Amino acid sequence: MKGDVRTHSASSSVFLYSPKQTSGLVDLFSSFLGVAEDHADEELQHEKIRPYTRKWESNTMETIDELDLVVRKDIAGARHQCDVWHNVTAVFFSTGGYTGNVYHEFNDGILPLYITSQHFNKEVVFVILEYHNWWITKYGEILSHLTNYPPIDFSGDKRTHCFPEAIVGLNIHDELTVDPSLMKGKKSILDFRHLLDRAYWKRVNGLIQDEEREMQLKPNQPPSGSVQEPRMKINKQDQKPQLKKPKLVILSRGGSRALVNEDCLVKMAEEMGFKVEVLSPDRTTELAKIYRVLNSSEVMIGVHGAAMTHFLFLKPGSVFIQVVPLGTDWAAETYYGEPARKLGLKYIGYEILPRESSLYGEYDKADPVLTNPKSVTEKGWEYTKKIYLDGQNVSLDMTRFRKRLSKAYDYSFTKINWHSNLLLNLPSADSLD
Repeated sequence: MKGDVRTHSASSSVFLYSPKQTSGLVDLFSSFLGVAEDHADEELQHEKIRPYTRKWESNTMETIDELDLVVRKDIAGARHQCDVWHNVTAVFFSTGGYTGNVYHEFNDGILPLYITSQHFNKEVVFVILEYHNWWITKYGEILSHLTNYPPIDFSGDKRTHCFPEAIVGLNIHDELTVDPSLMKGKKSILDFRHLLDRAYWKRVNGLIQDEEREMQLKPNQPPSGSVQEPRMKINKQDQKPQLKKPKLVILSRGGSRALVNEDCLVKMAEEMGFKVEVLSPDRTTELAKIYRVLNSSEVMIGVHGAAMTHFLFLKPGSVFIQVVPLGTDWAAETYYGEPARKLGLKYIGYEILPRESSLYGEYDKADPVLTNPKSVTEKGWEYTKKIYLDGQNVSLDMTRFRKRLSKAYDYSFTKINWHSNLLLNLPSADSLD
């Protein structure tokens, strides 16, 4: 909508007032019908929109607040009051729907918001339907790198806000990605990743400074998460360079799809040579803290679920191992595997065997739930959710999983010690093959 754009929250409407002189054809038509010449604010066009990205899910879209977009011929323009005038574009969108799930918050909200607004170079105002203070707090660092202005709560702010232009709704490209061919300036998911670096740098730097102050107060007791990385010691007499340990982060799940032998995985990874950190994020965990842990790691492991969205915090070139429970192979690849490759990650999808699923002890060994999960998931979402998403946990076959983890270790170890490798004549880290 371009021109004289005005909000009217009481009627859930956005009005575009069109000058009389631009509506010659409509004037002629009105005259033919005998409409009075002084009839003000004649409606020229009226559309309804629910400004949320998941248009293909009718049940979800029915829960989204609807906006009326109305174009009116403005004959008596002087009487339309503006409480707040903005000289930049407005972008209207909803934080309803699946907001509260980190995958959907990024896939349906934050990434589409970046796609739709980044070319304005922060000279844009966000007008939000179904506004949540916690969402603003959670994504404040990212929002501050997309706009110079505070967001507007469309329903809560009863003032009339006026804009020269408005975009209602967000563009979405694909699962957790940005398609350069559809972007102004050919921006890609890597550009979004760089924005995350800028967004979280200040907060992460503050966390590091806090830890340094704590270390000064307790010189003999380093705080957990210390910025000092342990290194594998080399005989000083040989004057060989110290080799870094690659850092492995395990995203731990509670409830369904939990990794029941997680302790065994930690032990095996540490024995292999990894520095291991177990991270258990929830809805209240500060994103900057999660970003800090993952941005400084070489490998991330997790069982398929919304928390895998945090692969966006890994640096390109890092390794992402997704444990894929029975019946989730399509979703695991579509929602996380393919997008991870687009980000430049080394992705490994570890599809478990029936004996690695807790379902193995609940069903007959010949049951299609174990032997042919696809035939079960094709029955409908309710079967997938009840049986495979909510009804199983994972116990890794450590001998089988070790092969994947060993490849990840060799790759990441060589990658982070590339300079030392040149001196020690070790092979380079080109691939996980």
